[in-house]
Amino acid sequence: MEALHVAKANLTVYLHPSQTKDVNEAVTRELSSLLFKFSEIYDGVLLAHEIADVPSRHGKILSGLFPYVGVRLTANLLLFAPKPDTYLEGKVVKVGQESIHVVVLGFSAAIITVDDIRDEFRYKIKSGEEMFRSTSHKRHVIKVGTMIRFLVKR
Repeated sequence: MEALHVAKANLTVYLHPSQTKDVNEAVTRELSSLLFKFSEIYDGVLLAHEIADVPSRHGKILSGLFPYVGVRLTANLLLFAPKPDTYLEGKVVKVGQESIHVVVLGFSAAIITVDDIRDEFRYKIKSGEEMFRSTSHKRHVIKVGTMIRFLVKR
């Protein structure tokens, strides 16, 4: 998938002195708190991380009221960052007259509005089920549970 990529990052993780008993566990916990959240720095959602290297076993104590310890490290980050004009695949979770709602990779929501749906598709309700049906291929149907591939506009 074009929207997934790995970024190598040089990070500084700030730990409270009470967490310095097991630095590796504390650093992993801090990085794990960023999972599935959008990061403006990397312009994407962090899906996974792997600590590649901790160059020094010593941290730098920061001055101030709360003396946090800064631990420098190198990590590989798996990011979900779709760009315009890339294709994504997702599962349809809701179909309405004005839009199709899709979940990508099981966590990210996308909405395809009626303006962006190809003209060959028409909205229909059949047996109480909402769907978009192709006028050129009768078996080509978009309904809840269907996997679709779509182009990212923005």
